Amino acid sequence: MSELNRIRYSVLDIAPVMSGSTSAQALRNTLDLARRAEEFGFHRYWLAEHHNTGSIASSSPAVLAGQVAASTASIRVGSGGVMLPNHQPLVVAEQFGTLAALHPGRIDLGLGRAPGGDPLTAQALRRDPLNGVDFPEQVREILGYATGENPITANPVPDEWPPVWILGSGGGGPRTAGELGLPFASAHHFTPQNTVPGLQLYRRSFRPSRWLQEAYAVVAAVVVLADTDAEAQRLAASLEIAHLKMLRGKLGPYVSPEEADREPFTAAERQMAKDSFVPQFVGGPETVQRSLGALVRASGADEIMALTIVHDHAARVRSYELLAQVCESLPLSPESAVAGAE
Repeated sequence: MSELNRIRYSVLDIAPVMSGSTSAQALRNTLDLARRAEEFGFHRYWLAEHHNTGSIASSSPAVLAGQVAASTASIRVGSGGVMLPNHQPLVVAEQFGTLAALHPGRIDLGLGRAPGGDPLTAQALRRDPLNGVDFPEQVREILGYATGENPITANPVPDEWPPVWILGSGGGGPRTAGELGLPFASAHHFTPQNTVPGLQLYRRSFRPSRWLQEAYAVVAAVVVLADTDAEAQRLAASLEIAHLKMLRGKLGPYVSPEEADREPFTAAERQMAKDSFVPQFVGGPETVQRSLGALVRASGADEIMALTIVHDHAARVRSYELLAQVCESLPLSPESAVAGAE
């Protein structure tokens, strides 16, 4: 299938910390996975922002994106995303202007409005509770640095500013992205029920801009692929236990499937956790190709971004390798843009 007719596929990485390992190893795994993803043909590699959790090492996407870009040659690299209410827009513009100057044509700036942590962490970040309300204005400020319309110059000024993306899981994100004429990334991994209506709202709201002439949408989802359905389900046990621990406020490193079997949860709790991942994509290649294809047709997504959390690093790499093979034969929906974001 030609590149123009098939869907793009990308990586969302939180640098998950595994039991028996360390945050430092999680970051080394990120650099290795980025190199392998580039080999497999992935289009972009985004790093998340999460704070005060023992299960996630990606707290500074700008810093980590710089390391990933330096460790690879061609894959696009960016934030998925910078939680803008935690930061001053000028600082974000300077950080990503620096990245774009060092890695021209390869950097994305994804912006979100979630706290990325608990209330205590928000206080430590000196987060203004009104910043989330002012998110669209903060985005406009960053765009103003890119166009030179602000009275302050965000240095360094790259030859080409990185594309600005809006991330979201509710109605505010799609509307903001559409009205500003920016690409949108839908958080299917958080709120799958909002994916299709959110993308419909985005397209209805979209106004062509100097940044983007046609609406362009990414759908980010949990994907766990293995050679068989049974093996994928076994690997996904780490995620299911993490979900149950999160509900109890006991976040920690992701356990192995063997450790998951020994966790003190009831059969009913385990089934509830398994059911929570039904809207995501867990299985062998044929199973995931069918379910991903259905999502692409329903949503009109231009690109799939996979968040894969598997305890064994080699199995995680293999999951992405299989996903690349699946997506190579996954056609675009008629709703998808013919030519969209970079």
